[in-house]
Amino acid sequence: MLKFRSMVKNAASIGPYFTSTSDPRITRVGRFIRRTSIDELPQILNVLRGDMSLVGPRPDVPAQRALYSDADWAQRCSVRPGITGLAQALLRSEGTEAQRLALDLRYTREVSVWFDLKIMAWTLGRLTGKGSN
Repeated sequence: MLKFRSMVKNAASIGPYFTSTSDPRITRVGRFIRRTSIDELPQILNVLRGDMSLVGPRPDVPAQRALYSDADWAQRCSVRPGITGLAQALLRSEGTEAQRLALDLRYTREVSVWFDLKIMAWTLGRLTGKGSN
């Protein structure tokens, strides 16, 4: 997955998988590119290559596999990962791991073009209005 670096080196070894708004591992430049979501732009190349979708659960790092039951992991992996997802549209950078996991699994059960369009609209609203970082 292509992405701009927004965190210090070895960030995964010094903190949790999920970040918070005030996460000290995020660099000064990283705060700007995350706030404006510029860090997601290189992922358009992943979409064009067919490795990702515009909408779907965000890609997990391999260590996050332990957070899921076998059935939930298989369900989550049944759809292509996306640049944005239900968890990002509804929670942005907030929410607990459990909330994110539940929303990722909900997406896999309700996937449709209409649902994808709604998620893209919600994401755009989050980026441009209330709830933007």
